[in-house]
Amino acid sequence: MQKMTARTYPSTTSLRCFEASARFLSFTKAAQILHMTQSAVSKQVAHLECSLKTQLFERCLQGLQLTPSGELFFKETQQILGQIEQSVLNLLSHGSDAETLKISVHPTLCARWLIPALKGFCKQYPNFHLDIQEQLCSSDLDNNITDIAFLYGSGVWRDMTSIELFSEYCVAVCKPDLLERPLSNLDEFQDYVLIQSQSRPRAWEEYFQMQETMTEHPLFGPRFDTFYACIHAAMSGCGIALVPKFLVKKELQSGELVVAWPYEMQTQYSYYMTFSTSMTNTNKVSTMVEWIKTFVKNSMEEHQTPIKLSA
Repeated sequence: MQKMTARTYPSTTSLRCFEASARFLSFTKAAQILHMTQSAVSKQVAHLECSLKTQLFERCLQGLQLTPSGELFFKETQQILGQIEQSVLNLLSHGSDAETLKISVHPTLCARWLIPALKGFCKQYPNFHLDIQEQLCSSDLDNNITDIAFLYGSGVWRDMTSIELFSEYCVAVCKPDLLERPLSNLDEFQDYVLIQSQSRPRAWEEYFQMQETMTEHPLFGPRFDTFYACIHAAMSGCGIALVPKFLVKKELQSGELVVAWPYEMQTQYSYYMTFSTSMTNTNKVSTMVEWIKTFVKNSMEEHQTPIKLSA
């Protein structure tokens, strides 16, 4: 393999010319978006091929076609240029003293709990740049892609420190005018559409089993990928949704949603703040841990506000 020197490393200009040309399969279109001449773009790509000693394009009458090497290099070039752009944006937005804190969290948990939890954090800690990715698993922690993950589970992940935040209690909620009258028994659930969650496919079945009853077709009903969609389906009057109570706290307090049946089902697992054990004493992780622990403590104290049942 040829060893590259400072002289043979591709310039960002040649990479940008190659990426644009590969995206449009045209030197002319690449030149237009880069505000360069067609000749200049073509020369930059030719110089890149020469320095790499690899043909990236097949030139033909119909235009450009990527070679197999070109296909591979195109994907990697897009990632490289994207990383450069993100780094520049981070520097311009947060200054050279900013420390990035990467957080992984489920989309619904992010929108309905984490964002409110982080209110005021950036103002108090301006030197931390929060990079929040809506991820669903702990694997990114193993690869150091993220610093902290908020996960639902048993709390046991290899080489990870997990802090339990709270247990999960699910309640059946619906739009106030969906029920003609308050439900008098569990059998009446079969008269309504039961909104299903893809992430908890047997939740309704467990809900009835834990109350020592069974209803017909507990798994039938429209199925949504996230609790966020289930909540909005309930708010739109599509049926009754079985969702974590803390995710609908605001809607229950305002009366936008009501509890259809006064039973709270505690689920098998809890929510955890998880991070690599090797990161425990780092400033950014310890700062976020204390912030979240304080928020959870304050939230628990405020949780005494009564919720509305169906009237």
